Amino acid sequence: MDARAPDTEPSATSDWRPDRCDRIALVLQGGGALGAYQAGVYQALHEEGMEPDWVCGVSIGAINSAIIAGNPPERRLERLQAFWDRITARKVWHYTPDGDVYRKARNLTSTWLTTTLGQPGFFKPHELNPWLSPAGAKTATSYYDTMPLRDTLLELVDFDLINSRKLHFAVGAVNVLTGNFLYFDNKKEVIGPEHIMASGALPPALPMVKIGTDHFWDGGIVSNTPLQHLLEQDDGKNSLVFQVDLFSARGLLPRDIQEVMARHKDIVYSSRTRYNTDVYKRMNNLKADYYQALLKIPEDKLSNQERAARDRLAHLAGITILQLIYQQRIYEGDSKDHEFSATSMREHWQSGLEDTRRTLLRRDWLSMPEDGTSIVVHDVHRERDY
Repeated sequence: MDARAPDTEPSATSDWRPDRCDRIALVLQGGGALGAYQAGVYQALHEEGMEPDWVCGVSIGAINSAIIAGNPPERRLERLQAFWDRITARKVWHYTPDGDVYRKARNLTSTWLTTTLGQPGFFKPHELNPWLSPAGAKTATSYYDTMPLRDTLLELVDFDLINSRKLHFAVGAVNVLTGNFLYFDNKKEVIGPEHIMASGALPPALPMVKIGTDHFWDGGIVSNTPLQHLLEQDDGKNSLVFQVDLFSARGLLPRDIQEVMARHKDIVYSSRTRYNTDVYKRMNNLKADYYQALLKIPEDKLSNQERAARDRLAHLAGITILQLIYQQRIYEGDSKDHEFSATSMREHWQSGLEDTRRTLLRRDWLSMPEDGTSIVVHDVHRERDY
């Protein structure tokens, strides 16, 4: 049986969620080929009937988010499988002997094929190398053409469904001229394939994407996790957040140059979850202190603005974050994010599926924070709260 196929009939229509939970959010980091891990996470949630109300992603996380938001629940898993099967369809070796040394060699071969040929349904090399292209030419600012991805998105994603706003959807990108990071949010604008492509336009490999009069690159250049966008909503909704990271901030001391390159990439692209949650906690504590101060002021001494603030602060939102971080295998090096073999894809998918199933067994982790506790973070790999 395909490890990615549900081994039980999914209960997605049951819409299970914890008590006092107003929103289930899926927050997806960028990480190229490692994004199959996120698909495995979604499969586990789908099997439990925990369909998200909010999906937000960067880079490959934006693509996975678009497929989820752009399909009804009963088709999401099928479309994710179609996408990942398509972009990993190229055969690398017909047989790989057992052992880490052979797997490393096979992965290097897969990476070389990606570099020279691109990936089907995703990107292909420009006919003219950018170093040989004149300034201003379309081929002068990247090595690959992402028009195959546009075609894939149009086939697998219903953008009318995204723009119906049944799910809150957002993807992060960076303005090339200003360097400003922003989110394309379906609550604020009409989303098309270009917005997804912009979020994943990692230079210098992939070309910048023009939207209106501006040009955009991959959001991971500035912030590789969209958690902050959710925390900034300040809408009073209690949220259960599945944050799916593809690079780990924690790691081992490198022992050779390949491990140095891999560790460097992990640190650059790892999530700033701890920082974001610490800032959110401090802000929430200040709000709580302000609320207590307002309660001590007699009613007739309060202005209308202060009364409104007091009433609003009486119900601060609680947030539970379940953090899932892909755990790198020993034979994966610094090219793990652009090693698009079907074998690795299935491993990443299965890893996300198993990690999430383990996490969901901890039912005590799925509850909303108690009153007075603004945010709680759990990580199945660390087995303790932050």
